[in-house]
Amino acid sequence: MTVPPRGRVVILGTGVAGATAAETLRKQGFAGSIVLVGNDPAVPYRRPMVSKELLSGAVGEEKARLKPAAFWSEMTIELSTGVSARALDTTSARVEFDDGSDLSYDALILATGGRPRRLDSLLPGAHTLRHLHDVTPLRSAFDRAGATGAAPSVLVVGGGLVGMEAAATARTAGAEVTVLEMSNRVLERVVPEPISASYQRMHRDRGVAVETGVRLAAAAEENGRTRVVAEDGREWVADAVIAAVGMAPNTELAERVGLTVDDGIIVDQFCATSAPGVYAAGDVARLPNRILGGTERIEHWNHAQAHGAAAARTILGERVPYEEVPWCWTNQFGRNLQIAGWPGRGTELIVRGDVDAGPFLALSLAEDRLVGVIGVGKPRDVKAAQTLIKKGPYLPRAVLDRDEFDLVGLASTPERFTVDAATAVAAE
Repeated sequence: MTVPPRGRVVILGTGVAGATAAETLRKQGFAGSIVLVGNDPAVPYRRPMVSKELLSGAVGEEKARLKPAAFWSEMTIELSTGVSARALDTTSARVEFDDGSDLSYDALILATGGRPRRLDSLLPGAHTLRHLHDVTPLRSAFDRAGATGAAPSVLVVGGGLVGMEAAATARTAGAEVTVLEMSNRVLERVVPEPISASYQRMHRDRGVAVETGVRLAAAAEENGRTRVVAEDGREWVADAVIAAVGMAPNTELAERVGLTVDDGIIVDQFCATSAPGVYAAGDVARLPNRILGGTERIEHWNHAQAHGAAAARTILGERVPYEEVPWCWTNQFGRNLQIAGWPGRGTELIVRGDVDAGPFLALSLAEDRLVGVIGVGKPRDVKAAQTLIKKGPYLPRAVLDRDEFDLVGLASTPERFTVDAATAVAAE
């Protein structure tokens, strides 16, 4: 065991990575002290709901909680919210907090997540959507505009997952919505072009104006509304502006104490940082990609959950390398899209089904190796693809083109295929 049986583990960050780490420690039998500290004033909640169910008002704060409020005390996990770490000494193994308190630790997990990238120099009044406290001011802006009798107008800057989810939520609620995306297509970092084009059509068909190739030049407040001007002269005016232009990892504390940082806190395959006894997990961590090589920082809910649990198991003495295949989903206009692996690493896309009407499954391959999958209405196939991506078999085109193609069946017997791209054949 990395920590004494009655030692103390301090976890900084109350998102799903930190919360799952705390829960895993206790459920795996750790009898020592677990202190879970976060600067978010709310008890741990499901952040993917912020741009969907919480923004729409479909659920309230209580329904969004990871666990009932009493769970943490019942598990004897000390939960402190609304508190930030201001100093860390890895030599003496002590953390100081902005409320004047300090704690020693036997192991420390940095699960500090990230913050929305802002456009303060251009759009200082823009809303962001990452935390629970972001929802109320944006809904208030909708209500103020709606009180005039006209539908509120919303400008979403950024056509990634959060931006498109916010656009769909606002439009469903009756707002007039425009999405401004700097690149030539929405969801560019997430899905290949055919799926991106399908989602762009879906939004436009439902009344969302989608503008691509937009580089903002200026913005100004006018009678309580915001006028935004692009470099090419196009202009838009809206009651509310949402900046959805990505996330920056919260690495400042790690940087101050000299941990190795490069767009995230660098960790090894066991979640360990460059300082003894200090681990990092979730959105803030940059980890090895043991399946495709290189390193990566993953901003998905399911990854943060699995990575937090992995950090806890390492602290408890397990030495199992982390090599989970990332998986995420998005709900827009009632359509649930699931993504697994690394579709952007592929050089060929095989689509089965209708990407507009669904259901469909899209396989992303690199030299006959499955590296990513995207699906609507195909949850079992997406799950099977995760297994195949992790085990790494090559899938010959002759297999993929068969009428009886069965991804679930292939996942149950991946040994039927060679692992040599030059001779990849099905073992008949």
